[in-house]
Amino acid sequence: MTQIDQRPVTGRIFDIQRFSIHDGPGIRTIIFFKGCRLRCRWCCNPESQEYDIQQMLVQGKTKVIGRDVTVDEVMDEIKKDLVYYRRSGGGVTLSGGEALLQPEFALALLKACKEFGINTAIESTGFADFSVIEQYLPYLDTFLMDIKHMDSRKHEAFTGRPNELILENARKIAQAGANLIIRVPVVPTFNASREEIKAIAAFAASLPGVTQLHLLPYHRLGQDKYEGLGRSYSLAHITPPDNNTMDDLLIAASESGLQCQIGG
Repeated sequence: MTQIDQRPVTGRIFDIQRFSIHDGPGIRTIIFFKGCRLRCRWCCNPESQEYDIQQMLVQGKTKVIGRDVTVDEVMDEIKKDLVYYRRSGGGVTLSGGEALLQPEFALALLKACKEFGINTAIESTGFADFSVIEQYLPYLDTFLMDIKHMDSRKHEAFTGRPNELILENARKIAQAGANLIIRVPVVPTFNASREEIKAIAAFAASLPGVTQLHLLPYHRLGQDKYEGLGRSYSLAHITPPDNNTMDDLLIAASESGLQCQIGG
């Protein structure tokens, strides 16, 4: 074996969040990957979008965003909470950014988690070649996938990409027998109407084996990050949906027959 063959597998991340109770069952460690092909106007992690290491102003101080890590380095953090995973049914979730864009690192990390019996999940846009996605499926317990809109032109206007590939991949992931949960970021002026949510829910209900849909209300928690990156936040005028609106959209989504909830 050559020296090149022995190199450690590395990936680029921008955060590791421990003790999360979102993005999968139980208590979880979330690994946030750098890089994403979408540019969603509401993205709460704009520092995730560029693969390059960046600088961001945080509370008046310059912070470096992004670092290259080995699988072993990340596993050292993950293994600190093995007891919490086992007691709560939790584990590790790959998020971002988009973990599908770093398959060598992501797959090595998922395989390492499985060696320790750790539950695994991915939170994904699904915007990648299915030949890449199918490599992940044997090592994932849960695939959390965003379906943002059924109208491709509106989808592209708000995310920078059309939705045909995403919808096709959702079908293929479901047909492959994955534990697929559909999630919908509910964003006023984009998809926060009964008709739009019902259309997404109907599509989700058509996917074999899919039983759950999560509605995720838009929030402004990432707005300051845009300023820190020297970028404008185009949705500053948008008011997050109130509880009555979310409850009404939940009723609309539930008409599909899926198990629907707010949050997740």
